Amino acid sequence: MKNRKIIGIDLGGTTVKFAVVTTDGEIISKWSIVTDTSEEGTCITPSIIHALKTYMSEHGYTSDDFIGIGMGSPGTVNKEYGTVIGAYNLNWVTTQNLREEIEGATGIPFFIDNDANVAALGEQWIGAGNKEPDVVFITLGTGVGGGVIVNGQIVHGSGGAAGEIGHMTVDRGGYDCTCGKQGCLETVASATGVVRVAKDRARTYSDDSVLKDSIVAEEPVDTKIIMDAAKEGDAFALSVIDEISDYLGLACGNIANLLNPSTIVIGGGVSKAGDFLAEKIRDRFSVYAFPTIRTSTHIRLAELGNDAGVIGASSLVLNESVYEQISE
Repeated sequence: MKNRKIIGIDLGGTTVKFAVVTTDGEIISKWSIVTDTSEEGTCITPSIIHALKTYMSEHGYTSDDFIGIGMGSPGTVNKEYGTVIGAYNLNWVTTQNLREEIEGATGIPFFIDNDANVAALGEQWIGAGNKEPDVVFITLGTGVGGGVIVNGQIVHGSGGAAGEIGHMTVDRGGYDCTCGKQGCLETVASATGVVRVAKDRARTYSDDSVLKDSIVAEEPVDTKIIMDAAKEGDAFALSVIDEISDYLGLACGNIANLLNPSTIVIGGGVSKAGDFLAEKIRDRFSVYAFPTIRTSTHIRLAELGNDAGVIGASSLVLNESVYEQISE
């Protein structure tokens, strides 16, 4: 029984990542396919099933070799029914019955959760969360997502929308957000948000700056360019990153004051700035956190990179009661 494996799936708008994982979180093999969003996304689930069955056939696996399949998906996930709706980057505007289709085709128990929640589970299990029971994960990418783990369990909330950290208000008079609110963290701390802030601040910045001159000249600028300029001491770039770090420190402080997790893990593309950014967030966090919180909640960088999704999806299987029943 101990040799039985898990399949983790990370469903994204560009690629679908797969991994075969041990019960200790070790990746045995991994592969990916292109996410086929054509025809209103109707090709996605069949292509996932085909990829699973092809892999199993080529490696001589049967359904009995696996404890379960776990998946992280964008959109609104109903864990109980194994369905997804509203994953617009996948062209899924109607309810998708993933459990029914994938479990029916493979004969392997199937479990699903929101992709940010699943990434949080991955970091908590094998990554920067160090198996601690109370961990919050913030991912800074095209948007800002998050997952909240309390007592070892993902918090879903009454409507399944807990962990929408990107839509915490950090600036009441700030930018309009795609969610319909104003001043959301996502509008300033996502990859597009950092660039937006830099472009707006460049209009009024009066001192010398190579980055400012580049923006004024309408040269291509992205988050990495801004971060690199700040690391090199560009005063304007530093002022932008200080502002972004203040927003993130405020968000982390509020999260920690409410939940007091042992760790807040920062991941996603923006976090690739590394300790340079993390130290600035920690500095601002200390301003906004309750005194006891400052010493008991730690801010760490994510460790799993692109594997967080497939590892977290695998841990989702282990967190289900069915695993306890199977392993008895």
